[in-house]
Amino acid sequence: MDMKLRQAGLFKLLGAVLFVSSLSGSICLGQASSTAAGQRQNALALEQAGNIEQAQAAWKSLLAAQPNSAEAYAHLGLLEARQDHYQEAIAHYRKALALDPRFPNLRLNLGLSLFKAGELKETIQTFEPMLKDLPPNSPQRLRLATLTGLAKYGVGNYLAAVPYLKEAAAGDPQNLQFKLMLAHSCLWSKQYHCVLDTYRDIIAINPDAAEAYMLAGEAYDELTDDTKALEQFQAAVKADPTLPNAHFAVGYLLWRLMRFDEATAAFRAELANNPEHALALAYLGDAEVHLQRSDEAQQHLEHSIRINPSFALTHLDLGTLYEAQGRKDDALREFELSAKLNPKDENVHWRLGRLYQSLGRKEEAKAELEKTRKLQKVRDEPLVEKINRVPEKRPLQNINSPQK
Repeated sequence: MDMKLRQAGLFKLLGAVLFVSSLSGSICLGQASSTAAGQRQNALALEQAGNIEQAQAAWKSLLAAQPNSAEAYAHLGLLEARQDHYQEAIAHYRKALALDPRFPNLRLNLGLSLFKAGELKETIQTFEPMLKDLPPNSPQRLRLATLTGLAKYGVGNYLAAVPYLKEAAAGDPQNLQFKLMLAHSCLWSKQYHCVLDTYRDIIAINPDAAEAYMLAGEAYDELTDDTKALEQFQAAVKADPTLPNAHFAVGYLLWRLMRFDEATAAFRAELANNPEHALALAYLGDAEVHLQRSDEAQQHLEHSIRINPSFALTHLDLGTLYEAQGRKDDALREFELSAKLNPKDENVHWRLGRLYQSLGRKEEAKAELEKTRKLQKVRDEPLVEKINRVPEKRPLQNINSPQK
């Protein structure tokens, strides 16, 4: 997910963040002049009355008399934050912290301004040390844990976001957005059973939550359970036929199961929602190749490449179609592109070798067919040999991870 989109989503989710207005510092009236004390009281009164510009002027006047007033900088930061001037607020809060690190609520308000300004790494750096000193289950602990989880999600640190988002979801059990963000974080940090647990919580609240079915389908797919993955993707389609990628996910599972007729229907449904879905076009074209619908396949494959030329399978299929039409130069171009994009595909090397032979390019043909034999050997070697080639320090669970 794009960083700006992630941040925009966080702000929309959180709504208007309320800044702590009970800023209060100590001032020794015995040492302060009566003028300074009067300026302070006037600034506080203007602030409480909502007269922002006048309050700012009053706090600045106090600073002219007392340049080291952490309280004045703290209140100037608060007034800027209320106007959504977060960078200005941050600068004032930091000056206040430098003068008085113990000033009440200052770090909290600094963290909130950092969050609203999209400075998520700095938000985490501000809030995580504060969390250590807060009692479990306290409202302040829940608030900071929620903001920290959202910030970690926003910077893409999904593994670290999970415990905080679990805390946020437990503190607000009906909040589907927190649960969806938790499920996404679990998925992207490869905690698939966590995804499924969260999915069940979401469905219990909203049985029509199509996105939750999609997440569960992706988790089952990673766990190599095609049957359950397909069921979840189909449930997502039923809940929301317009959900992006839902029909494609159904089609892809059917394609992988070699149920090409059914797969083409699902890919066409995705294209009805998004005619420029390059992957749907690519896999639709491949399914049509298997079904021997060459004209339709070529049309969809060429459309896919115009949108996104980076899919090796699309070039391989097009090369196969062009070769069958006697367009050897075009076929050669497509096979070479496919081999460049996916050099471990033995099929493309075999086809390249055959085509080079037909063109009289014997040395290149020999090289490609040798690559085919080597790739076949790697694919067909006994499991024990595969395991023995794995470095000893590699975690065992990685050996059995799904290969896409």
